[in-house]
Amino acid sequence: MSETVHNRIAVLRAERGVSRRQLADALGVHYQTVGYLERGEFRPSLHLALRIAAYFEVPVEVVFSIEPFPRIGDPSTAGGRTA
Repeated sequence: MSETVHNRIAVLRAERGVSRRQLADALGVHYQTVGYLERGEFRPSLHLALRIAAYFEVPVEVVFSIEPFPRIGDPSTAGGRTA
């Protein structure tokens, strides 16, 4: 059984103005690895996932999830339930 691991690496990079190469250099991986991660073509080890979260100074759950993240600007996720 293969589960998809969703991530927000590209969003976090864009928010902070970090290139794939800069992130890769900081993590000690090839820059293409960052692209593979962002596209969901490669699942990180636990160690790498924790290093990515530490780089962005956020909990690992902010970067990775087994459930899809809500889309930015999706009205169905803004503000929770409706009456």
